[in-house]
Amino acid sequence: MAFSSSLPPFFPPSGTFRAHPARRLRADAPGRFVASCLPPPDVVVTREQGKNARLISALEKHNVHPLELPLIKHVEGPDTDRLSDVLRNDKFDWIIVTSPEAAAVFLQGWKVAGSPKVRVAVVGEGTARVFHEVSESDDQSLELAFSPSKALGRVLASELPRSNGNSCKVLYPASAKAGHEIEDVLSERGFDVTRLNTYTTVPVEDVDPLTLNLAISAPVVAVASPSALRAWLNLISKSDNWNNSVACIGETTASAAKKQGLKSIYYPTTPGLEGWVESILEALRVHRTASKEAPKR
Repeated sequence: MAFSSSLPPFFPPSGTFRAHPARRLRADAPGRFVASCLPPPDVVVTREQGKNARLISALEKHNVHPLELPLIKHVEGPDTDRLSDVLRNDKFDWIIVTSPEAAAVFLQGWKVAGSPKVRVAVVGEGTARVFHEVSESDDQSLELAFSPSKALGRVLASELPRSNGNSCKVLYPASAKAGHEIEDVLSERGFDVTRLNTYTTVPVEDVDPLTLNLAISAPVVAVASPSALRAWLNLISKSDNWNNSVACIGETTASAAKKQGLKSIYYPTTPGLEGWVESILEALRVHRTASKEAPKR
């Protein structure tokens, strides 16, 4: 469910939630994580290992205690090696980048190509943040020039400005698992789109059973992509009657959750960290209220 950010603050019930360090997981081996012996978590945070720190920090300010359980990892896509060659040999009116990971991969290829002059359109503050250090440096070859009125790929595709010429060429470095809505909308508007699948996501292969039991006990799971959602549902496929809440970073992931038949879905109307935190807090408020109203045995 979408919600307004004008919500009362979340206060954990007295005596139930005490300040603890974030429940960070310890890596035993590649793709395998085990939990420390800590009390049950409030929320499971599921981004790739090393990319949950800002969310954890924001949640701890609200006395919400997370379990960090990376569900996916990013690997090279089929077009990773082509990116630098394409940037060297062709010129584009726009580069469109829709996620922080796509931004990081693009910057690697762009630097290998010799940092050619490019004009970039981005979706979301997190994606823009990856470019800020480069775009604000003395090197003016990368211009961060456009972001849509709402941080959604389809909105960027519908709002991207056209050049005055007959043809407007766009390079779209993307996840291999991303849909085709962006290039379809741009093509309908007359843009010449080159898509490169520069990375993809794969699920973390092995999760310690004790860690998984802790995660299943949490009232909320926070997911930032359809891939992470699918990885979570695959992990809990053998768990009976899991019906806790999912807090999504934005509408795209929430739509994927609805298609999977989930019912208790929270997401902000405007994607981003702040709204995501509010979604998690709202899910916890609802859980707290339901727990109080449930008949005691």
